[in-house]
Amino acid sequence: MVRAKDWIHLQELLFRDAWNPRIARHRSPYAFHGEAVAGEDLRTALMSLRGPYAKLEPHLLRNFRKYAQRGDVNQDTVWHWLALAQHHGLPTRLVDWTFSPFVALHFVTAYLHLMDDDGEVWAVDYNEVHRLLPQALVEGLDREGSAVFTADMLAEVAPTLAQFDELAEDPVMLFFEPPAVDPRIVNQYALFSVYGDSHSGPDAWLRTHPRLWRKIIVPAEIKWEVRDKLDQANITERTLFPGLDGLSRWLRRNYSSPVEVEADEAAETGD
Repeated sequence: MVRAKDWIHLQELLFRDAWNPRIARHRSPYAFHGEAVAGEDLRTALMSLRGPYAKLEPHLLRNFRKYAQRGDVNQDTVWHWLALAQHHGLPTRLVDWTFSPFVALHFVTAYLHLMDDDGEVWAVDYNEVHRLLPQALVEGLDREGSAVFTADMLAEVAPTLAQFDELAEDPVMLFFEPPAVDPRIVNQYALFSVYGDSHSGPDAWLRTHPRLWRKIIVPAEIKWEVRDKLDQANITERTLFPGLDGLSRWLRRNYSSPVEVEADEAAETGD
């Protein structure tokens, strides 16, 4: 875990190890996940249900598939449905990540009522994570010449979640790109992590493999600078959430003032 000193230091931390000498290009091997408040566990939305949440997983997904429109997915596999369900807010075992450190920073700074709290960005080396996978999965990546999985690739190896959970003696973790069912997925440069145990999430697994990840603390004192520079770089709700909802969220935040400014204006007007 390392604390960013300022905007420049933050960029150095986010893009560290991006240089790939094999192809002579800057291509970061990290997946990024932003949290507005530092110190939060990487819990899945499924875990937030509490109680016997792991037992609820198949029922949630079965009913989602039953009531959703068949045309909402282009292939009828559990991985396509799981990605669609996560995208629309159903509690699943997936966790949202992005290839873009700036998109991760957006979610660190998107909530104005949390700007006084330190935020954090998780950075996980998906290449190193995938080197620990069972041979069948590694061979699948090698055949495709891919660094991460797709829903199609996972469907070939594990047609069901139960089969995925049984791929190895110990639960496996991997990253896969969701199908582009919505412009939001494309614009957010999204990918998901999935862990082979619905009782837990990636947090516990990552803590047993500390060399595969780092956590970058975004101090509260630079959050407004980060937010303003992301806005100027067009990393906003308007672009990340295409449509009127995203546009409205962007306008509401963009025209909001820091609490200190609002308090000063109120004092000047006598309100």
